Amino acid sequence: MKTTLKYAFGLIAAASLASAQSPGAETSATVGGKSITIKYSAPSVRGRNIFGPDGVISKDSTYPVWRAGANAATALHTDADLDIGGLSVPKGDYTLYVSVKTPTAWELIISKETGQEGSSYTPAKDLGRVKMTMSKPPALVETLKYSLPSQGGNRLKLQLEWENHVASVPITVK
Repeated sequence: MKTTLKYAFGLIAAASLASAQSPGAETSATVGGKSITIKYSAPSVRGRNIFGPDGVISKDSTYPVWRAGANAATALHTDADLDIGGLSVPKGDYTLYVSVKTPTAWELIISKETGQEGSSYTPAKDLGRVKMTMSKPPALVETLKYSLPSQGGNRLKLQLEWENHVASVPITVK
């Protein structure tokens, strides 16, 4: 009986840990028959202070670099060569991070390293960094959201929204 109870409590504990994980999310766009996809985990604010010196993000081991999501690092796949905010990005797979050191001037970091956990960041693997355009949403954004809205022709915008921040960078499909 004790073994059965221990097993049952173990399952309950495992289930509660699994439910604590932020849900997976994805956004994609197709331009000229070429696909661009971002896969990430979407955390929620849940009444917490997210950014700034006392925010949740400041407790990450990679701070002020943020995994740009939760759980595993955020993944970018592109079937086309891109220009992201002036940075040439060859088709392939990458990891996205964001430097949140300056609350009003974030930088998107595109890393050549892929498949790592979100708590791992290797600056030597950076393809490059680009400045993001910052704005405020009309209301608190409870759950992290990425989008790739069309800007016409072969242009898109990579947009990240969470808490009281909207950060974006232009993308041109080459």
